[in-house]
Order: sequence, then structure tokens, then C-alpha cells
Amino acid sequence: MKNLFNTKPFKMVVSIIAVFLIGALIAAANGHGETAQSTVLGTLFSPAHYVAQKISNGLDNISGNVSGNAQYEKEIKKLQSQIGDLQSQLVDYENLKRQNELYKEFLGVKEEHKDFQFVEASVTGRDSADIYKSFTVSKGTVNGVAVGDAVMYGKYLVGIVDKAYPTYSVVKTILDPDFSVSVYEIISNEISYVTGTASLAKENKCKMANLDATTKITNEAIICTAGVGGTVPKGLIIGTVDEIADESTDISSYAIITPGTDIESINTCFILTDYKN
Repeated sequence: MKNLFNTKPFKMVVSIIAVFLIGALIAAANGHGETAQSTVLGTLFSPAHYVAQKISNGLDNISGNVSGNAQYEKEIKKLQSQIGDLQSQLVDYENLKRQNELYKEFLGVKEEHKDFQFVEASVTGRDSADIYKSFTVSKGTVNGVAVGDAVMYGKYLVGIVDKAYPTYSVVKTILDPDFSVSVYEIISNEISYVTGTASLAKENKCKMANLDATTKITNEAIICTAGVGGTVPKGLIIGTVDEIADESTDISSYAIITPGTDIESINTCFILTDYKN
């Protein structure tokens, strides 16, 4: 213990404490400490006080910045939540708008063809590997659905029922090469049939095949079902003509058709279960 008191570090600490105490006593004895001695002490200790004050101010600023950043983050999260809500409302609005347009078109079909019997169905599945965009719907034989029934979206034909099960069905679209339906062009009244090809299906298009090389069908012409054969009624719209092209295998021509609706995006459809031919 005695050795500790005799060490230089200990003596230095005691000296520093003594200086602080002497300065405090002088300041107390002279009111405001404005004497020469206190001035000297103030000069000695002012750098330390300055550094301490700067450190204190820095800590205050850091604390303020942290608090401010936390508030900003809170506001950002609040705004992001509001944006998410607005986007969700916009999606709901667009879905309702699309649904209203669908029902409006369907009502027009019902008024024009009072003999049509429909079943509404939801699209419940798609095969992403199928380039012909076939899809599964929520209605089957227990709902009166049968193989060969026309499948519509509003006033447009999108395909036929290919397979029918008790509670669901599989739809073959107009893009499929195995699909075929008699059609006519509404101005020239030329009759042929619509089918699909692999190359056109990649572009979401089909074709009106076996046209005469001198066909009068032009771009933007409307193609409708002709009702020949009795499987699909007359007057359902397939789509519009994009261009006329020549077949590579013979001297005939064909019309490239863009369907009236985007088959890949529909989530509801109507299955025509009965009608008067």
C-alpha cells in the first residue's frame, strides 16, 4: 500500500485533483471567480471544457438524428402501406370493370339469342406448358356440361369443352390445331373453317383456312361462326383478320385472325349447354 502512495502516477493524480480543488476554492472566495488566478485557471481548463461541450453537442445531434431517422422510417412504412392498399383497390376496380363489361356483352348475347342456355364457370387451372392455352373450368356434367359445348367470354367464342367430368371440365381453345369450327366473314359471306397452328398459337392467333386465292376478305374483317354441323351455333364472334397469306402447300390462302379476347387472361367464362339449332 505504501508503495502505491509513493508511485509517480498516484502523485500525479493527487496533484491534478488538488489543482481542481484550489481553482474551485478561489472561484468561491471571489464571487464570480474573476481574479487573475481564476482567469489563469479558466485559461488552463477552457480547452477541456470546449472539447467536452463539443462531445456533448455531438451526442445530442446523434441522438436527434437517430430519433429523426426512426420517424422517417415510420412515415415511409406508413406510406408504403397506403400505396399497397391503393394498388389493391385499383386491382379490385379493374376486375370489377372487366366483370361488368363481360356481363354486359353476355346480356346482349342473351337478348339476341333467347334460346341459349348457359352455365357460368370459373377458370381453375392452366397448363403452362401448353402453347394452345387450354384451361380447366369449375363446372362439369352435373351442371349440364357436355363434350363439344361452346365456351364463350362475353360475345366471343374461345373454345369448346374437350373433356367433361362430374365437377369440372377441360377446354380446348380456338388456338389448337385439333380445334375446328365452320365460320364466315360477315361482309363477303365467304365460308370456311377456323383452326390453330403451333406457330400462330405462339402469337395468340389462329387462322381461317382454305380460302380461295382470290378471296375478298380484307384486313379488319370480322369472322363469326357459321353454325354448320350443329356443334356451335351461328353468329358467335371469333375475332378479326390481321392479314391474308398464301399457303405453302397448295394454291389456297388463309386469313390470320386475332381472337376477340385474350384467352390467356380470362378467369371467367360461359359454357353454352343448349340452344335451338
